[in-house]
Amino acid sequence: MKHLIYKNSKLSYSDQGEGPTVVLLHGFLENSKMWHNLVPVLLSKYRVVCIDLLGHGKTECIGYIHTMEDMADAVYHILHFLNLEKVVLIGHSMGGYVALAFAELYPEMMAGLVLMNSTAKEDSVERKANRDRAILAVKQNYKNAISMSIANLFSEENRTKLKKEIDWAKNEALQTPLQGIIAAQEGMKARKDREVLWHTSLFPKMLLLGKKDPVLNYDENKLQVEGTNVQLVTFNDGHMSHFENKIDLERNMLLFLDKLRR
Repeated sequence: MKHLIYKNSKLSYSDQGEGPTVVLLHGFLENSKMWHNLVPVLLSKYRVVCIDLLGHGKTECIGYIHTMEDMADAVYHILHFLNLEKVVLIGHSMGGYVALAFAELYPEMMAGLVLMNSTAKEDSVERKANRDRAILAVKQNYKNAISMSIANLFSEENRTKLKKEIDWAKNEALQTPLQGIIAAQEGMKARKDREVLWHTSLFPKMLLLGKKDPVLNYDENKLQVEGTNVQLVTFNDGHMSHFENKIDLERNMLLFLDKLRR
């Protein structure tokens, strides 16, 4: 991983390969290691930049709240330093929220957008209340709260079958500092609805959803792209498609990216 200083804090990223640039943005309680299966697949054709978002991985915190705009600006700082003019953003869960904020702030840099187990919708009242409860829980029992959070992202039938992957994800999540967890929850809670981008943005877009996602209701979220030119891809499992639907995810990513090169 390489590092830059941004607002007196360290940003961490990796930059590998040659070709059109793909930027990978991880989800909440994750870091850039979550892409370890996908990166080698992409490197055969693409330059791949992986970024640890604010308060996650090796990237430090810059405040009590990390808004999605704050995170998008940190991403821009890295891409500007690398002299990148056009990129495809791929964001998992919270990384998708950051990718949408980036697309709104810097539309001229967008060559394409993929949201993976994510949504352009803002938090519902119930979801905001759940985030407040999650903040309280992690303050009271950090380890237990994180372990439960990670396991609950997988579909029920995969929680036994993918125990090794869940344990790995838990270990990575436990490296996330408390301040980073709270700042991200507060930022996600405050994020605005960006469904309009599905309708008005001109760059190619793809949305990947899991039918058994415990976090995002599939039927509700697929409606956001009805009547748009957004490509909808449906998996049969949960919120962690990079583990639960690894082969199909890689295939769909390459198909989408390869189309952009034609």
